[in-house]
Amino acid sequence: MKFLEEVELSLEEIEALRLKDFVGLEQIEAAEKMKTSQSTFQRILSGARKKVADAFINGKAIKINE
Repeated sequence: MKFLEEVELSLEEIEALRLKDFVGLEQIEAAEKMKTSQSTFQRILSGARKKVADAFINGKAIKINE
């Protein structure tokens, strides 16, 4: 693992993925749970999904920043 490139995800990005993709909430409901606007939630979620796709497709490790 130490030789792999890393993709860094914030706790905020992990929470957005959890609420939308794992729990299955609608964006409005997930945004409310995160106490943010729907547009901000969408931006966070899109960035997180792009990073996860990069890690998956390019064989990179995922690092979660606290």
